[in-house]
Amino acid sequence: MAGSLSDLIDTVQKNCMIADARHARDMTMCTFLLEMREYFRWEMEIPYGARLPKDELGDWLNARESEWDAVEEQDFAPLPLTEAGIDPFEANDINRALIPQGLVYSSGLGHFRKPHFVLAELKRAEVREGVQVLVAGCEYARDLIAPPAAMRDGAIFLRMDAVRRLLWNKYEEWQWKEKDTALGRAFAYHDFERDIERGLDRMAEAESEAMILHEIGEARAESLLGEDWNAMLGALGSRHAELLVRAVRDHLADCMVTLPTLLERDAVGSLHFYLANLSGLRRALFPSLPPAYEAWLAGDRGRLAGLVARGEAHWLDKARQLVALHRRDPARVDAQISALAGGDLAGLKL
Repeated sequence: MAGSLSDLIDTVQKNCMIADARHARDMTMCTFLLEMREYFRWEMEIPYGARLPKDELGDWLNARESEWDAVEEQDFAPLPLTEAGIDPFEANDINRALIPQGLVYSSGLGHFRKPHFVLAELKRAEVREGVQVLVAGCEYARDLIAPPAAMRDGAIFLRMDAVRRLLWNKYEEWQWKEKDTALGRAFAYHDFERDIERGLDRMAEAESEAMILHEIGEARAESLLGEDWNAMLGALGSRHAELLVRAVRDHLADCMVTLPTLLERDAVGSLHFYLANLSGLRRALFPSLPPAYEAWLAGDRGRLAGLVARGEAHWLDKARQLVALHRRDPARVDAQISALAGGDLAGLKL
């Protein structure tokens, strides 16, 4: 490595700052404030559940906004791993240098083409169904949004720190809500009430596996849909359209891999958690799934399994219909899919 580890961390964090400066304020105010609170917790190494110092948080928010203003127009910096540096989006080249040192790096474009960067400890690397899986532990540099799992450059990148933070936030939120829900059943399955730390450890392992299964499903879906799908996704400028397209592919991935595998393994806690997180467009597109889950709770395992089996063919057909819209009229596909997302979803629902 040409530079020191501290230089590498500083460079990745600078790129994270630039990405946040350009995109963080695109979020709704409520989402922005929630994400910033958790980012402050990570940056200041404040334990889960500890009260955040209100005055310090306010000062930090103001300072961060000023820092964003100073870097927003800067270019992303090459990583100091060679004399010339490596483009921060060349994650494969970067990981070839870092993995032997017990480090792992990820970069790419997430929802609405926001860049994401993260540098972390490498907990383990494995291959699943021909796909490399890189599992990150302690995170040394990251941007505001922390997707727990993603497919990057043909590899699955799983962030255990982000998984744990997600679960803890869900647990805190659930404390203020009705207890007898799918989310409550998931926490009860992992015995959170008796031992929160052990429950969190068990649940993080279970849900990280479910996330890997989903990403494997995404890889299968991508192979079935081909490059036309990515071309369509890249052409969308409407957020509503992008959310709809991603929701359809999520359902395809889950009906091909995630849900059949969880059912086969009788992964009760993960099935509860899956239904607890079925919301927004994903829930609107799949209204038959919650009643099938209720039947599964009552002991009818066949209804849910049968629905998932039908779902694979259904969502593959709907995904191909969306690709066909793009092929027929690339210039209007954004408006056409936006109209679907904002109107009658009957033609897509299952």
